[in-house]
Amino acid sequence: MRFNWNLKYIKMSKWFYTFSIIITLLGILSLSIFGLNYGVDFRSGSNVDVNLTKVVTQEQIQTLLDKQGIGKEVDYTPGKERFGIRFSQVLTDQQVNDFKISFNKQLDPKASFEVNTVDTEMAQELERNALWAILLASVAIAIYISIRFEWRFAVAAIVSLLHDAFLVISIFSIFRLEVDLTFITAILTIVGFSINDTVVIFDRIRENLRFAKKKSRDDLEQVVDHSIAQTMTRSLATVFTVFIASLCLFIFGGESIRMFSLAMVIGLLFGAYSSIFIASPLWVALKGKQKSPTAGGGAVKTAKS
Repeated sequence: MRFNWNLKYIKMSKWFYTFSIIITLLGILSLSIFGLNYGVDFRSGSNVDVNLTKVVTQEQIQTLLDKQGIGKEVDYTPGKERFGIRFSQVLTDQQVNDFKISFNKQLDPKASFEVNTVDTEMAQELERNALWAILLASVAIAIYISIRFEWRFAVAAIVSLLHDAFLVISIFSIFRLEVDLTFITAILTIVGFSINDTVVIFDRIRENLRFAKKKSRDDLEQVVDHSIAQTMTRSLATVFTVFIASLCLFIFGGESIRMFSLAMVIGLLFGAYSSIFIASPLWVALKGKQKSPTAGGGAVKTAKS
């Protein structure tokens, strides 16, 4: 038995607007006070990955680092065969060599090392490039939507995708989750999924408006509600499929993609309702201000009977 999706989506949107505003305000407060918990990709420091051939505990490594005077502000990513050590300071070549020699002598003679260092200038450049990537993606989407539909659709779509991106960033800031380069990849992926669902709904709205005989504000809301209902099964099926895959990656995947998977899970949940309860109602608000709302971007006028 098929579910009846014919609901008053525009009327219901006020609850989702309220929820989004609350999360946004909390995110702004958290970002202004704490900022983001940047990973090694966005802050200066050294990251040492040790490939082990025997069992070595975190306490043994910490004792070794304390003896060398580099044991302060260290984060660990333990594993059976690979142990990650994140230093908040940039280690000198001499410190790295001393650590390797001491580790091989005292803990694991056959251990191998992979050292990555990010200085302050490089971290700032990576942060700027990440922001530019999101900005350019948003501008390109706005141009496409404006050409494909009209400027009101573009405004609603951009607000929706920025809403999704910022809410994910807010959640990561509030709960102090680590932000690295895979997080930026997740944000851009979320933007892509969000705009895809939004375009599908907007396309159906435009098609239905071409055959709508009445053009009052209430009739406009009715057309949008009907268009959302027509695309609901498709939208939920797409989001649910990707959501399950992302959730499995988060649960069973490795540590290196955990934050990517978590950002995808959170972003898909926000994106699932933003196209319906954020973008579409916003377009109705913009379109409803017209004296006689009609479909944008090449809509065909209805002939008089």
